[in-house]
Amino acid sequence: MDYLDYYSLKEHPFSNVVDNRFYYKGTQHSEALVRLKYAIDTKKGLAVVIGDIGTGKTTLARRLLEELDESVYEAVLLVVIHSAVSADWLLKKLAIQLGVSDVKDDKVELLSQIYRRLYELGEQGKAAVVIIDEVQMLKSKEIMEEFRGLLNMEMPEGKMVNFIFVGLPDLDSVLSLDEPLKQRVAVRVRLRALSEENTKDYVTHRMHVAGCPKNPFTDSAIKAIFQYSSGVPRLINTICDNALLDGYLFKANAIDEAIIRAVAVDLGLNGEEKK
Repeated sequence: MDYLDYYSLKEHPFSNVVDNRFYYKGTQHSEALVRLKYAIDTKKGLAVVIGDIGTGKTTLARRLLEELDESVYEAVLLVVIHSAVSADWLLKKLAIQLGVSDVKDDKVELLSQIYRRLYELGEQGKAAVVIIDEVQMLKSKEIMEEFRGLLNMEMPEGKMVNFIFVGLPDLDSVLSLDEPLKQRVAVRVRLRALSEENTKDYVTHRMHVAGCPKNPFTDSAIKAIFQYSSGVPRLINTICDNALLDGYLFKANAIDEAIIRAVAVDLGLNGEEKK
């Protein structure tokens, strides 16, 4: 027996693994999706999502991908996992993801293949969307120049490919490596931490999705969660997961402020009182 049985949960509600079933449709993320879809549907070419660690950037990127109808959009998600990515590798990866077959090694031929594929998609009435997560790791002027070159590919109705760059605030400095590219950012979304009210809604939502019949987190606990997490979803998840475990170990029917503060000490969190 673990805390799932004790609190009548069907699954763990606060995993930090991205799961669209637990997506919290707060005002901030809902508005972000509207802005990003606008950029895509009007073929603006380049939109940017920036946020601090744990604010839900990857969650938003995956939600956007899920909401783009496959019959209307050819959408792909690339995740940058290290900084040693070359422009050639990125172009080949992009070509493969977009459905180019027999990808060529020669750069001129490769770009021609990408152009033909984008043109083909346009003729089919489909919009090409490339979402790239962790773009701040691409600290290469050459790569930024390649993106600018791809954005030069146009049809009468607009850009042939729409890029959504997702990353930490350092993304701004990466874009600055190629000023003309930075000037092409048509839509910019900044994700911020949740408010105390949104933190309460977030916790309640995740507990509900996990099948909880009665939310054990008290109002004072929510206030403490907000204090120690500063409204950052990833930290909220970590605090709440540990709090449920402690609640089970101490056979507590309610998760109160004292449990949250004890968890915060164990996690080394030093929350400052929010005004």
